[in-house]
Amino acid sequence: MLRPRSLSYLTLAALALLGLVALTGLLRLRFNYNFNDFYPSGDPDLSYYQDYARRFGNDNDYVLVGLQAPAGRTVFDAGFARRVDAFTRFAQRQRDVRQVVSPTTASNPIVEGLGVFNVPYLHLDQLRDPTSRARDSSLIYRTPGLVGNLFAPDARAVTVVLQTTPDLKKPPGDTLLASLNGELRRLGIAEAQAHFGGKMVAQSVFVDRLRVEMAVFVSLSVLLVMGLLWLTFRAWWGVVLPLSVVAGATVGGLALVGWSGAGIDLMTALLPVMMCVVGIADSVHLLTRYVTETGEGTPTVPALRISMKESMFGSGLSALTTSLGFFTLTTSHIRPIHNFGLYTGLAVLIAYVLSFTLLPPLLVLLPRPQQKFGAGRSWDGPLMRLLDWVLRRRGLLVGTAALLVVGGLTAAAQLRIESRLLDDLADDDPVQLDFRFFERNFAGVRPFELHLLPQNGRTVYSLDVLRETEEIETYLQRTYGLRFVASPVTVVKALRKALNGGGLAEYRLPDSEAELQRLLRRARPFRKKPEFRALALEDAREGRLTGRMPDPGSTTVARLNRGLQQFLRTHTDAQVLRTRQTGSALLIDKNNQNLTRDMLLGIGMDVLMVTVIVLALFRSVRMVPVVLIPNLLPIVVVGGVMGLCGVPMKVSTSIIFTIAFGIAVDDTIHFISKLRLMLGKEPTVEAAVRHTYRLAGKAVIVTSLILVGGFSTLLFSSFDGTFYVGLLIGLTLLFGVVAELTLLPILILHFYRRPRVGRARHGAVLRPAEVPVQ
Repeated sequence: MLRPRSLSYLTLAALALLGLVALTGLLRLRFNYNFNDFYPSGDPDLSYYQDYARRFGNDNDYVLVGLQAPAGRTVFDAGFARRVDAFTRFAQRQRDVRQVVSPTTASNPIVEGLGVFNVPYLHLDQLRDPTSRARDSSLIYRTPGLVGNLFAPDARAVTVVLQTTPDLKKPPGDTLLASLNGELRRLGIAEAQAHFGGKMVAQSVFVDRLRVEMAVFVSLSVLLVMGLLWLTFRAWWGVVLPLSVVAGATVGGLALVGWSGAGIDLMTALLPVMMCVVGIADSVHLLTRYVTETGEGTPTVPALRISMKESMFGSGLSALTTSLGFFTLTTSHIRPIHNFGLYTGLAVLIAYVLSFTLLPPLLVLLPRPQQKFGAGRSWDGPLMRLLDWVLRRRGLLVGTAALLVVGGLTAAAQLRIESRLLDDLADDDPVQLDFRFFERNFAGVRPFELHLLPQNGRTVYSLDVLRETEEIETYLQRTYGLRFVASPVTVVKALRKALNGGGLAEYRLPDSEAELQRLLRRARPFRKKPEFRALALEDAREGRLTGRMPDPGSTTVARLNRGLQQFLRTHTDAQVLRTRQTGSALLIDKNNQNLTRDMLLGIGMDVLMVTVIVLALFRSVRMVPVVLIPNLLPIVVVGGVMGLCGVPMKVSTSIIFTIAFGIAVDDTIHFISKLRLMLGKEPTVEAAVRHTYRLAGKAVIVTSLILVGGFSTLLFSSFDGTFYVGLLIGLTLLFGVVAELTLLPILILHFYRRPRVGRARHGAVLRPAEVPVQ
């Protein structure tokens, strides 16, 4: 049999080899923020939209460039208009720009004979003439589809719309944005006067910030954990050894991400931070017990054996419950949340394995800690005084807990589900402010899509189909809130106007089928123009109604969608036209429908697992509420805090409760697993509780402080979702440790009747009524 030192060297060599293998996974890591990943995977509406997008294109492959006129001037200023035109010409030449719609290139087409004359709305060479300028501005502000789309209502800003390559990725997207910004600087347009909006803009900003914040959070977490570990152990090995475990688990978790090709996104960027605070608990429990044992004079190897025997089982159970808290997130239909739960859960299990494979060899090989006899017992006095105080005030503490439950549930009833497309950006974030600029001055950035499906051999250009579509357009603009709408109706109206001299009075649908057919025959040469291809298939059997609007929030949109569906059922003839709402915004909103279900499912699975563990340990149903109450209480309280403070339930905050419960229950598992051992050594239940409280109390407090401190580093995030993850999980764990140290011993003494595991030292087990209470 190998000696301890030889076995230690062999174990470390094997772990080093595994570390080298893991590095190959790290080399494959990439940062990723794919907007489409937040669609609900496996949802029938997603499959429908993907098929729809293959035929009509994505509804978010665009960049909005909003340009404000200089102070005291309007967009009809000749110098400003020329700069907008120069920018437009530059954008048209960019590699990943498919089409540019600009105020300086928009024109009023007029068909005369066999020729088409495109009369510009803005005559750039005549804008210095007041009469010409007044004529242009008058026509623009009377023409449907220009104001709120290309021109701001107050004539102080314009928008240039760039249609980009479908699903443009970050590197080419960044190149395009850099080129556009460079051209704006060259033209002398101040940064404060230029605004960018669209999916590509958010994608670029999110990924850049992910890189920075990931480095900042990991650094802050490591520094904080180092400080707390030093205060706990007052030795370099007490800092370095736990961090070695965390580093190994983090490398292992990220290697799995790299091998899978999932990439670092907004959620998996939290994995290193999670491991810095969550992955250290097992090491702290093991080292705390080891310090106590060596402080009594026990040699290194026997002390390790005792520490591992008493810690491995409880740590294994707690690692199981923590990882389960993350694994339950894999039930989410949102891929980033699914990946975060999967890889963080696996990293937690890796941390557990490393705590009992990496630490013991290092402790054997390192010089034995020089400690005075009784080291590790300095916490005994304060802990016993705290326990005495708790037992003397049982009624007060139980009553306070009951009031917190009632108050928390009452306040939590005010929780609302609400999200927006840029939910994770703070209100004062520059990107958020740019998007708000488009909402205030133009149509907004939230896309809308309605699939048009003519029935019984009709096409989207059949007169009865056009009239049904026009009625839908009117409802969407007047009631639903769309500020910009385009459909086959707008194309036919524009054609009619062009074929009748370009007068605004002619911008309407034909009066008869015969007139429509004459119009369509003359329009055949134009069928390949982008306006036709973007809104109808080549055979005109399917069409598209698209638009943009401000983002009022998911709750308001859900109400608007219900109203729209009611309108379509009652005002649209299904024998003429059928419709189906689709689009990227609708898919993002669908995530909210599953939030409550996913949260309850996650907590339910956690509760079930903890119940099974308790029953297996104690074979007593009465012990189930003993474990669940101290851990569900913080969840209820934090839910109440969210309700009182108006923090909405959304994708990022919905995961908080599942994760927090899985982490918070760890200390309880450690406590009851030690209690199980003490029940076989102590004559009474109270004596076992006191011994357990003394042994586990320090580790419970230290690990909780590390957890709360680690999560508090997320408060520095510029993403609202990350900020709330740090704040609310930190609060949950803070309330959890208080409940652990106060309610748990009270509940054990009240509910636990007789130990079924082990045999009392004196051969008899006293019931709580027989236990002397101080």
